[in-house]
Amino acid sequence: MTAISLAGALEALEAEDLRELLREALPDLDERARGMMVDRLVACAARKGSGWEPEGPDDDAVAEVLSFAKTAERSHYADPRAVDRFLRRGTGAFLRKDYEGARRIFHALLPPIAVADIDLGQDEMADEVLTVDIGQCAARYLVATYMTVDPGERAEAVHAALRAAGNLGLFWEPLSEMESVAVEPLPDLGGFLARWRALIEKEAAGGASRGGWDSDEDRWMREVVQRLEGVDGLAAHARATRRGQDLRVWCRALVEVTDWKAALAAFEEAAETVRDDSHRRGEFLDGAALAAQELGRRDLPARLEQVWREAPSLVRLRRWLGAARTAARIRSSTVEALEACPKRDERQRAVLHMVVGDLESAAKRLSAAPGLGWSSPEHPGHLVFPLFAELLGDGDSGAGSGRRPSPVRCMDLDELGPMNADPDEPRLRAPDVAAILEAAGVRRPICAEARSAMLAAMRKAAEKRVEGVTKEQRRRHYGHAAQLVAACANLDATPEGGRWIARLRSRYSRYPALQGELDEHLGTARHGRRG
Repeated sequence: MTAISLAGALEALEAEDLRELLREALPDLDERARGMMVDRLVACAARKGSGWEPEGPDDDAVAEVLSFAKTAERSHYADPRAVDRFLRRGTGAFLRKDYEGARRIFHALLPPIAVADIDLGQDEMADEVLTVDIGQCAARYLVATYMTVDPGERAEAVHAALRAAGNLGLFWEPLSEMESVAVEPLPDLGGFLARWRALIEKEAAGGASRGGWDSDEDRWMREVVQRLEGVDGLAAHARATRRGQDLRVWCRALVEVTDWKAALAAFEEAAETVRDDSHRRGEFLDGAALAAQELGRRDLPARLEQVWREAPSLVRLRRWLGAARTAARIRSSTVEALEACPKRDERQRAVLHMVVGDLESAAKRLSAAPGLGWSSPEHPGHLVFPLFAELLGDGDSGAGSGRRPSPVRCMDLDELGPMNADPDEPRLRAPDVAAILEAAGVRRPICAEARSAMLAAMRKAAEKRVEGVTKEQRRRHYGHAAQLVAACANLDATPEGGRWIARLRSRYSRYPALQGELDEHLGTARHGRRG
């Protein structure tokens, strides 16, 4: 079922059809899923403004919860099913706008759970054993506190509640979290924001140095500054603190409103501000390049080159080389990159050798690489090995066919951010290495001398991988080692290729798990050759 089909089905159903479907489906869900779904339905209905309210606790029911909490604190344990029931009682009071009853219930249960004075039998987190969303309960606790104290004391009271129960949820932006659960608008929010900012500034000023790491107060300050002063306030705050994360949030706010001209200037200023921090500087130079791309500026290739030179990584190299318009320009940039590439980065250097057509040098780097450490970003194996397999193949058994084994692929840290971002967000174009090789004119057929060197390097890499994982008894990686062996077998159907396989299997005959993996993957390789 695709998301589009689901959306269409929901549009086609009438309200009464949906109600009947929910009545039928809820009993079929497990306890946790059913509880979470019912909680969402009740909260949504109560916040809809229709006038409907769920049942709420009376004074005796509130007193029962307070007594339960005291007993649980004395014994340092509570049945999570009872806690579920009582937290839902607090939510019922909250949704009926009985904020005093809700505050008393949440205050009795949440702070002692947060500091483990009440244990629920969990391994680590309380939500492992609860069916209620304890993070939302904590947000409701903050709102109930806000609603039940004098306006002049709200900032201090909310801060105390946040400190008492905030680790039960993700409260990087507590104001947004509070508004997400509130049944009605928070009264006198403007006055609260001013007092909240003053309190957070005071707390931040009295805190110990964190060596550049974000604290709760840092995050809360950015949220309230943006609420009160917008992007201009974030800019002033970032310039005052000169902290990397404050600068990042300012730049990010401009990206979100697609003000690319202002974003370009902000990223450039941020990069200059953190000049001594190569990692952050590279990140901000990436942002400036993105803004230049979105503005259609002609200096984009120069910017991509600059960021690679200052903070070299494979994805930045791909962006730079991928921006070249001709094969000659790709090759000339690659020659320059070889001069500047860090000596220890065997993977980037191997790729650069391949782009200029020096396949023998790339083969030497692959064969010299260790058998372990394939997950390291600097190891050439997980990139060069499959590229060699593709270049040496017949063109009909590549990655698209599903027949050739595909060795492990490692991600750089600077690739993870874009992967986790919204897929609709603009991002810097980064052609894969295979596309860059094609654009540079490196393609089949490979000359006999280079082919021999590449296949020998692949065999050496496979042998080292098998030796490494067996010596260290890393059975989880036997399958990967067998994939490498099978890839070599898939490229060489000669008697010599068969003898190489036989020698390798004989050498490791005492490893039945490895032999099983070899049986499976070598069968796949033989099938690929027959096809």
